[in-house]
Amino acid sequence: MSRTDLLADVFTMIRNAIMAKKDAVDIPASNSIKSILQILKKENYIEDFKLIEDKLQGRARIYLKYTAGKPAIRDIKRISRPGLRVYAHSKKIPVVLRGRGLAIVSSSKGVMTDKEARELKVGGEIIAYVW
Repeated sequence: MSRTDLLADVFTMIRNAIMAKKDAVDIPASNSIKSILQILKKENYIEDFKLIEDKLQGRARIYLKYTAGKPAIRDIKRISRPGLRVYAHSKKIPVVLRGRGLAIVSSSKGVMTDKEARELKVGGEIIAYVW
């Protein structure tokens, strides 16, 4: 079975691991996933991640973060998908949960958060919402 949307599969793996209260989850690695994981770590949604080399694509192990028994990631949702791409101009980048959440944007200057995209005044593809 070929995967058409690896990011959606990864977000589902993370949601399932959080519901099962796992400490860590292994996911397939790619360059876009690595940059998204760096954003999640920088914004304190995950403890850490490490890359595991194998002879295939490679894997990433994500160490999930919990505070007082509750997960740091309440939900992670894929917005732009292969069947319907969602783009936003720099002035119309969405605010998630009145600033309490995070939108991940893929722009010409790389993958960044919604706040960084507003500061740099760049638009792009809205990859996901995290809260």
